[in-house]
Amino acid sequence: MTTTAHGFTSDTLGWRAWLDTVSLDAATPDQLAVLEASHPQAKTSDYYLLLVHLPEILRQRSGVFNAIMYGPGGLSRAERELASTAVSRVNGCVYCASVHAQRFAQLAKRTDAIEQVFDDPATAGTTARERAIIRYAIALTERPDTVDASDIAALEAEGLTHEEILDLSHAVAIFAWANRLMLTLGEPVFPEPAASA
Repeated sequence: MTTTAHGFTSDTLGWRAWLDTVSLDAATPDQLAVLEASHPQAKTSDYYLLLVHLPEILRQRSGVFNAIMYGPGGLSRAERELASTAVSRVNGCVYCASVHAQRFAQLAKRTDAIEQVFDDPATAGTTARERAIIRYAIALTERPDTVDASDIAALEAEGLTHEEILDLSHAVAIFAWANRLMLTLGEPVFPEPAASA
């Protein structure tokens, strides 16, 4: 099921780099090792093939990203994906929003919250807990200098533990970084429209 609103979509998108990418034929053994450790599709992704120009930075970035998004315990994977989609929506990163909307749908087995995030993130969430998570993600994205104890208290009021709040904060922060790389180094590639019969 495709969810689309305001230019955001849950369709699978590509991403095209505006700078030269590393050719696998010319990659060093270290670059290849970093690509293999980073992501299952890293060797075919312009994003990873661009970032691997600096293999040590990509190694560190991938380690941190994977620990934040896939680490055990704390905030559920689906809630991390929901927060990441909200951050990407607020930042205008269509590509990241599409990827993490799909991951949320796979994990949560539903798309209602994503439809709401795409339509109006400020009012999104199907439960009080989801609304608190999304509002915190928006606040930390739009006004990080004014987030305070009352923002944390709103999460605690919806039952989030301190470990979950820390996980949420990490997910929001890593997407400030990921979105900026995606938005400034390339562009999303939309699927070709199906030919009409």
